[in-house]
Order: sequence, then structure tokens, then C-alpha cells
Amino acid sequence: MAFTFQINDDVVFNHDERLLAKAEANRPVLKQRVIQPTRLVDIIADEAGLNGYLAVDNQQEVARLTDYPQGRDGSLVLDFGDHQVGHFSIDIDSVGSPMDAPLYLRLKFAEIPAEIAADSADYDGWLSKAWIQEEYIHLDTLPAHLELPRRYSFRYVELKVVDTSPKWQAAFSHPQVTVESAVEIAEAPTVALADAQLQKIYDISVKTLQDCMQTVFEDGPKRDRRLWIGDLRLQALANYATFDQRELVKRCLYLFGGMTTTDGKIPANVFTAPKLTPDDTFLFDYSLFFVSILADYQAHTNDRVVLADLYGIAKQQVQVAAQKVDAQGALRLDDAWPVFVDWSNDFNKETAGQAILIYTLKQFITLAHLMNDADVSEYEALLAKMTTYAKETLFDPQQQLFVSGEAREINVASQVWMVLAHVLDDAQNTLVMQKMVAELFPITGIATPYMYHHVVEALFEAGQTETAVQLMKDYWGKMVDLGADTFWEAFKPEDPDFSPYGSPIISSYCHAWSCTPAYLIQKYL
Repeated sequence: MAFTFQINDDVVFNHDERLLAKAEANRPVLKQRVIQPTRLVDIIADEAGLNGYLAVDNQQEVARLTDYPQGRDGSLVLDFGDHQVGHFSIDIDSVGSPMDAPLYLRLKFAEIPAEIAADSADYDGWLSKAWIQEEYIHLDTLPAHLELPRRYSFRYVELKVVDTSPKWQAAFSHPQVTVESAVEIAEAPTVALADAQLQKIYDISVKTLQDCMQTVFEDGPKRDRRLWIGDLRLQALANYATFDQRELVKRCLYLFGGMTTTDGKIPANVFTAPKLTPDDTFLFDYSLFFVSILADYQAHTNDRVVLADLYGIAKQQVQVAAQKVDAQGALRLDDAWPVFVDWSNDFNKETAGQAILIYTLKQFITLAHLMNDADVSEYEALLAKMTTYAKETLFDPQQQLFVSGEAREINVASQVWMVLAHVLDDAQNTLVMQKMVAELFPITGIATPYMYHHVVEALFEAGQTETAVQLMKDYWGKMVDLGADTFWEAFKPEDPDFSPYGSPIISSYCHAWSCTPAYLIQKYL
């Protein structure tokens, strides 16, 4: 059964119960393990650390935690040794005279040391401060076993006693986190690389992916905890190369397929709690990437049931996108349905958008042939027209690079996506990437591992393996050098302390779209 529902005055969604029931049937049972902290640390100011802070061992033994009771303004910082996603609990007792006042306790959870040092009261960014992982709790009587209901994403936990009374102190014991994920690291194949730096990058990529694999492929377990289709496409590719948990990919495909607008569009993301709800955010390329995810899944699994269920949804994305192509084969987008490409809006995205439609059209045509779709010739003609326009109008033969927009801007994204779409032949692709490296490197102004992934993949596709590997080392390797346990939502090598939100306390330091080196290494190396 299917029905429609409205989430605002402008957007009406379909709700396909058959497809959403299939999504629910592929919901994973999360795997849990209990992890204890490995040491006690002090957070110190040090310019060598990310955002100016490091965690250093304070020589106290975490096994003797009860020997370090804390009174007013006292604090302890637990280090769990690696990035964790799960539920925290701890036992607390009073030491000294009878308890004549409540325990007033602050718990702060941090993915990096600088989050502990940051004062939440100073945060004034555009994202909600409700995402700050900080809890204030009063306990009237002790001993108590404290289990926090929220799930946290962290490595460090600060236990700060705001106050007790002068007569007694709080003693802590048995801190632990019950971690959860749809997969275990042991389920991924062991990969041994001769290059130690690449090995570290690979291992952290797998850990990043694991911590983002929950009841859906989350974009980040700290924030936003949501299923975004751009992240999903990259997570699914990394998953095939590592854990190969196919049911979770199916679930996410069915969630998007079961909630499209009445004119056929896929939303950029969906909420899964407290009930399934599509967001009213729409991005041109993200809608099209439903085609890519389905095509990649089909190529990996040959699952004709999923293809039959969702082919019509994929076709709708192409049909709606095709309405934005003019008679000459040029993509003409408007502000109502923008192309994302990357967070940065400091470059023209028209040519990259054209290439993304060509890229996904090629994947769709492969699916159309599998489905014996009588309309396939219509889409082959659209592809030919768009490709001809790209070659004859967007490619500058003198510069051997693609231009974008009325100002004929030359930017990284245009070259990268045209190479990924294989608009030119292999020899020309190689020349385009060589020219791009010579004229547009080092990259500046791009802050997302999402865009860096596509740059590296385009280099590999154009046979520039040495340059691709070096860029992986310069980008993801720099995060490793700065202490990354998992890879981050945003990172500028030229400005390591950059945060799109103005503070590390709200930034995500475990983010799905940064997990792809595992896929790139498996596929190309």
C-alpha cells in the first residue's frame, strides 16, 4: 500500500509501505562489546596538537580509579584508547563524612583532546549547541550506578565534580562503554600493506566506517546521525571492499526508494527516529546518486529482486534530471535544486554537475539494458547529446582543461568529475589530470574528504597512481599525524585547525564520507 503525506507547505511525499517494510526487514541487530578505559590523562595546551591541545598520560593508574576521589572543581579524564560509539556507565560512591549535599557532576565526551579544553559556553556557531556532548547531573544519594541514556561518540571522557560539600568527595569506579555497530572489525579481511603510512590510513578508514554503520549508514555518530545519500554512496563502496554487509545497503536503498516526492525526487537525507521521515532538502547530484548506489549494488551482488523493486525509482531520478537539460545538451540548474559537489561555494559547479549527470546516466543505461527497458534509446540519445556538448563547448582544447560557467572558470571539480565520467578517452583523461596537477595543485579552499575522495579516484582512473597515493598521504595521512583515530568531517591541510562551525566542540571527527581510502586502496592498489 502507498499513500502520500506532507511535511511542509511545499513538499508532498509518497510513503510506499511495501518498500519500507523491506527496509525494516533488513534492519541489522547491533553488535555490542564492553570497553574499559586504558589510562588517565591530562589535557595540556601544546601547539603540536590539533586545535592546540594534546592528551598526555598523567601517571595515575586507571585500575586504581577509586584511589583518586574528587571534591569541588576536581576532575579526571578517562582515555578509552580508541574512538568509541556507545553507551557510557560508571559507579560512584562517597568518601569521607556522611553525604550532606548532592553530587553535582559534569560529564564531557570528546573525540579529540581540544573538545575537553573548549568551553561550551563560548560556542556561538550556526549549528545547534544541543549537539555538544556534555551532561550535568545531580545525584542525591550515593553509591549509585550511573547509566547515561544517550549514545555518545568519543575517545575521552571528563568527569568533573562541580560540587559535593567540604565534608566528602566522590569516588569513581568501573567506567565502561557498551559499544555498538552493525559490524565487527574482525569481519573485515585483514590487509597487509608494505607501506606503513598507507596501512595506518587503511586501518583508520575501516574503523571510521565501522563506527558509522549503525541501524543505517550514518553520516556521523556524533552529529547528525542521519542517513545522507552522498555519504551512503561512498560508505557502500567502502563496505563492499571491507565488511561486505549487504543487508545494510539494501535497507538504506529501500528507505530512500520508499519515500520520494510525488514528482519523483529522492531527498538528500532521511530521519529514522522517532519515525521514518524524509528531509525537505534536495540536491541535484544526491538525487542522482540513488542510481549510482543501485548500480554499484547490482554490480556487486547481481540481486535482481532489489533491482526490480527500485529500478522505477532510479528511472524517476533520471527523468526529473533530464528536464534540466536544454536542446544543446547543457545542464541548466536553478537555486531550487542545486548541485552540491562540495561544501565550498567558491567555485562554479555547472560543469561538475554536467559530468555527474553523464556519470549517472551511464550507470542507468547499464541498468536499463538489464531490465530490457524499451526507453533505453531515449537515454542513450540524451547521453550522446550531453557528451557532445561537454566535448565541444566545455572542453578547451588549447588549455586541455574543462571550463565552467560564463566566466569559463577552470577548477578542480570540473576536471575531476569529467574524468570520472570518462567523457574523453583514456589518453586525454591522463593529460587533463596532469594539467590539473600542474596548474591547480596544491589544492586550497576544499575542506571535505568527500571532494578529496573524488580527486584521488580521478587520478587513479587517469593512471596517475603515484600522484593519487601521494595525495592520500598528504590529506588523510596528515590527519593521522595529528592523532586521528577516525577520519573527520572537514579538514584543510593548509589550515589544520579549521572548523566549519567555528569550534572543535561541534565538529565531527568520525564522519562517513572520509572512510574511502580503504575502498581506493583495495580497488587501485
